[in-house]
Amino acid sequence: MLEPKNNDELPPIPPKRYFTIGEVGELCAVKPHVLRYWEAEFPQLKPVKRRGNRRYYQRQDVILIRQIKSLLYEQGYTIGGARQKMSDSPDELSQAKVDSGEIKSMIRDLEEVIAKL
Repeated sequence: MLEPKNNDELPPIPPKRYFTIGEVGELCAVKPHVLRYWEAEFPQLKPVKRRGNRRYYQRQDVILIRQIKSLLYEQGYTIGGARQKMSDSPDELSQAKVDSGEIKSMIRDLEEVIAKL
């Protein structure tokens, strides 16, 4: 999982359904060519491909990319080590999906409160 200090440095994930590779690059502070490379190296990372082979990432993909970045850049894992860590601990990935669901719910609640104000 991401360390708390890294969550502050990265921008929050907007409440959108799909993100382009450029948007994901900005959200995760990673260049698009690195994202394409990670797709080949990490089987869990499978963005939706549409017309013209364009990639569209979902929220769980962005969270997964942030986890991969944390493993590689902050925790010092190699690509192989990070791949093994990701495959050994699917619990963390499912926990991230649950957390993002809880976050979505909180965002909706806050938007309702803002609308009432």
